[in-house]
Amino acid sequence: MSEPAPPHRQPEENPRHGRLTARPAAPVGPATAGLLPLTDAAGEPLALLYAPAPAGDRPYRLVVLLHGAGGSARQGLDLLLPVADAHHLLLVAPQAVASSWDLIGEGFGPDVRRIDAVLESVFAGYPVRDVTLGGFSDGASYALSLGLTNGDLVAGVVAFSPGFAAPLVTHGRPRIFVSHGVGDRVLPIDVCSRRLVPRLHGLGYDVAYREFPGGHEVPGEIRDAAADWLDALS
Repeated sequence: MSEPAPPHRQPEENPRHGRLTARPAAPVGPATAGLLPLTDAAGEPLALLYAPAPAGDRPYRLVVLLHGAGGSARQGLDLLLPVADAHHLLLVAPQAVASSWDLIGEGFGPDVRRIDAVLESVFAGYPVRDVTLGGFSDGASYALSLGLTNGDLVAGVVAFSPGFAAPLVTHGRPRIFVSHGVGDRVLPIDVCSRRLVPRLHGLGYDVAYREFPGGHEVPGEIRDAAADWLDALS
């Protein structure tokens, strides 16, 4: 007797279109608290993870944090690490395959596959209530692009000083938090968030927008505002 045919896959459901396939499931073991490296089968570092101590059966809000161009997984993790315990945030910060995220160069592909593998590993080890994508600079642009593509998985997007959003396809309606410094000389606010946020509003997205008197950075008050915004996600 022949095997049944595999289910039909829509053309956008692959890494070249930015689609993520990992989904939360019952973890296979007890959660491990603290700062942990995530590696592949060959021992290559893929990401850093930080898990607050478990709080009974309370699941975590998972936040995937994406570093800026030329940055590191540790720099991504540090975006929300100071508030992770107080807000019970499970943080995972992938390392880009190249110096920045694939969409910035040749398009979705290797970083989507890496993030998918990291998510599968995290879902196997931790109880997760929902998923947020976040990032700074190029990482914020990537978080927006990937988050709008995968709104059937991603509940929210935290974009610190983004340059753009360029999803090839969109699913769902994740909520969005955007911040930007009015004195940003790397990604000037007038050609970035002040254009991007109205466009997102026009497309029907719920966007919380914060400008601050500073440059290309994430001040403590903006980090705290993002953490409070995460608490308010349904």
